[in-house]
Amino acid sequence: MKGIKLRTSIFVITVFVLGITAGCWQNGEKTVKQKPTGGKELLSVDLKKDQTLKYKFVSSRDVNVDWGQSKNNTGQGGQSSEVLEMVVSYVPVKVNPYGLSTIRATFESSTVRRSPDKGHSVDAAEYFSGKSFTFKVSPSGKIEDYSELETLIHQAGEKAFRPAKDNVRIKEPDMIEDVFATQWFLWDSISSIEKAADGVKTGQSWKSQLALPTPLLLRKTRDVTYTLSEIKQGEKGRLAVIQSTYSSGNTAPANWPSPYTGSFQISGTFGFLGMMCKGFNVSNIQGQGQELFNIDLGRTEQYKQEYQTELNGASPGLMGVNPKITIKQTLTMGLLEN
Repeated sequence: MKGIKLRTSIFVITVFVLGITAGCWQNGEKTVKQKPTGGKELLSVDLKKDQTLKYKFVSSRDVNVDWGQSKNNTGQGGQSSEVLEMVVSYVPVKVNPYGLSTIRATFESSTVRRSPDKGHSVDAAEYFSGKSFTFKVSPSGKIEDYSELETLIHQAGEKAFRPAKDNVRIKEPDMIEDVFATQWFLWDSISSIEKAADGVKTGQSWKSQLALPTPLLLRKTRDVTYTLSEIKQGEKGRLAVIQSTYSSGNTAPANWPSPYTGSFQISGTFGFLGMMCKGFNVSNIQGQGQELFNIDLGRTEQYKQEYQTELNGASPGLMGVNPKITIKQTLTMGLLEN
């Protein structure tokens, strides 16, 4: 009898401890979060089946081209801007609190505008409007299956080309990379935390890499350092304030998809610059951002990323001209009321 009582007591204690560690679950949904020890907070994505979260994304940039000085050049530059606005809804269709959950994302709208407007065809990034894809995500926010998003990116890339003429393919300007920069890196700030199950304390920093969308085909990255600066009370729960700083990164990882295949020419100013200078090098990236992550509800409320990228021609071009390009970029995301 003593052995039975002892085993029963151990079983009860074990179940109690597991309940505290995992939190309370009702119908597959977490209702209580376990708070790590040592003043740390657990930053994790909490999903509720069939509950829609809708966000507005905006990616905007101002571009300045300085043609440089030469005896045949006045040094005058040119300015342009482009803006992508998207509304995307996310619906968990299968929730697994201990493993991978499946989310369906739908682009409710996707529009692009440019200044000056040179009468280009519809931007290929607008192809995403009305399209959906599913992906799998872990409780830490790490996306494990990008396959359907990759397919959409490749399909959009095909829309960026003019009808082929004399076997020459010409690509129009597009903001597909900006779509990639927002959707591929959902929850990057928390999914990149090392030992996420241990929690994060105020003042703690960690590193990751983010995309660097530009009008040129650079496929470069920006290194990011995240810091949990403070935790404050919001209207719908405690908010983790995550600050970020950006600097120049290395070549994009090989697993990042490219929207385009085959050989082609690029139309417009940036195609001409790329040919004249045999490409551009990133000389400097500087910027910062802030994200508000709702700890109690397990979701991002909003973020804003601002940075400046400076590019130099890889080599002097015709007549010794070596243009410099400065890009001021802003990326925002905000939760919309359903």
